[in-house]
Formats: sequence, structure tokens, C-alpha cells
Amino acid sequence: MSPLKTSKNQTNPPPKAGSEARLAGGGSMRQPCHVNGDDFSDAALVVLGHGTTQNENSAVPVFQHAAELRRRKIFAEVREAFWKQEPQIKKVLPEISAPRVFIVPLFISAGWFSTEVIPRELGFAPGLSTINSQPSTIFYCQPVGTHASMTEVILSCAKKTLEQFPFPHEPKSGYITLFLAGHGTEKNENSRKAIERQVGLIRTLNRYAGVHAIFMEESPRIADCYQLARTKNLVVVPFFISDGLHVQEDIPVLLGEAKPVVEQRLAAGQPAWRNPTEKNGRIVWYSSAVGGEPRLVDVILERVREAARMEGTPSSVP
Repeated sequence: MSPLKTSKNQTNPPPKAGSEARLAGGGSMRQPCHVNGDDFSDAALVVLGHGTTQNENSAVPVFQHAAELRRRKIFAEVREAFWKQEPQIKKVLPEISAPRVFIVPLFISAGWFSTEVIPRELGFAPGLSTINSQPSTIFYCQPVGTHASMTEVILSCAKKTLEQFPFPHEPKSGYITLFLAGHGTEKNENSRKAIERQVGLIRTLNRYAGVHAIFMEESPRIADCYQLARTKNLVVVPFFISDGLHVQEDIPVLLGEAKPVVEQRLAAGQPAWRNPTEKNGRIVWYSSAVGGEPRLVDVILERVREAARMEGTPSSVP
């Protein structure tokens, strides 16, 4: 990795040299979330997305949340970066002049890309999330999707969808089964841990008649929601960062909508799923991806705070 440049007008001292911190995380989110007691006016924040050249919507949440964080004026600089599209993270980092740089992966799970490939390619030692490249210290935070406070983000997505489309009337939560729809893969067991954790947390709240995880490429599958539900009303929340191809096309088809219908609606600029839709004797609401929820900005701030406070404090990688 190219060393970061120092700002000539920088007055705040850089972090102590030689310190290393393992993957920062674990703390619970405080509401409302402000970066209380921490001064990040000397720091740069990089909101890191996966990126793709196949769907322009995949980058929207990164730019959305970066813009909001710039508006709040907490950091000296806020930048967008991606792994597979421009601006690429390897090009963005050398352009930043700050004694502290926090990279927050806007990823759903602690999977292969977010915890292995990207840190390795950026020069982080295995299991460690800090690089001291004097006079800069670069922090690689945990993915936003594994934070416990994603629970409120998910619940907000479900509630907004029901409130926006109450026809014929908004059902009470006790008569609804909530489904979190994830990608899933048998190649990495961590890919489903984040979503299963959220299912467990939401179940303890007793807000819904049932809460289940369903997956595109693992069991239980997306279409299994109709057998799993014990209620007539279903709300499906995609546990994805962006409203990309999986959210806009694949999952609606797996839920039972005809592919030509989905393609026609998208071509006309309409939502792929009409809320609510009756399928297999159930009434189904389908929300946008959790990554576009405004509350995700506060999760990003929590990841930064965790990394900053754990500087020089060893802890095991979860």
C-alpha cells in the first residue's frame, strides 16, 4: 500500500506509533448515535463497497451514506471507494492526507471478500486491522452488516413498507411472519451467520408471529417462506446492501412472480414487486434492501468508534 501523505495544516497529533488492533467490533449501539466523546476532526473516513459494473444501483448506498456523513461534518474528509469499480480503494487511499484513516466495509457479512481478500490486498497482516504507515494509521473496521444494531435497521425497513402500502389495511405485527432474505453460499459458513444472528435477536423481541431466514443458494430457500409461515401476512426484507440484480430481479422471481412480468416492470421504471401481492394464499410485502436504510449511517459511525477505542488493545477476531 502506498503511504498516505501528511497534511501541512494538520495540528492534531497522529496516533501513537507501533500500535496494532485486531478486527474492531462487538459494542452495542447507542441511540441516537453520535460520535460522543471522540474527536474525528483529524480523520478521514472511507465508505467501502463491493461494487460492480453490471448494475449501477449497487453503488447507490455507498454514495448515499457518504454524502450524509459529509453533511454531518464529523470527519476531515469522507470518501467513497469500491473493490470492483471506480473509484477503487487502492487508488483512493494514497490520495488521502490525514493522520488517521478509517475504512468501513459496507458489506452484509464477515465473508471471504470483506475479511480476507480485501484486507490482504490492502496490506493488512492476517487477523489484524491496523497499519501504521507513518505518519498515518489506517484502520480496517468490521462490516456494518454484522453489527448488533442492524436489528433496528431491519425492523425499520419492515415497518416502513407496511406503512407505505397498508392496503387493504396495515396488519398488526402479531399477525405477520417476518422473513430475512439472504444470498447464502455453501462456500463460506460465515455468509449466513449475520442473518441468523438477526433472526435470533428479533425473535426475542416477540414483535412478530414468526421470524425466519431464507436464502437464494442455501436451505431454507426463498420459496420455502410459504410453508414456513403460520400467518396469512408475510413481510420479506432483503438482507443485502443494495437494490441490485438479486433484490430487484432474482428474489421477486423466487417468490413466485413471473420473470417476464418482473422484467417488464423494471424496464418501465416500476418496482418489480407490487405491495402487497397475494401468492399461494398469502399476502406478501417486499421491502427494499436494508443497505439503503438511513439508519445505516449510525452503524458506520459505531464501527469507526469501536476501531478508534480499541487501538492498541488486542482482542480475538470473532
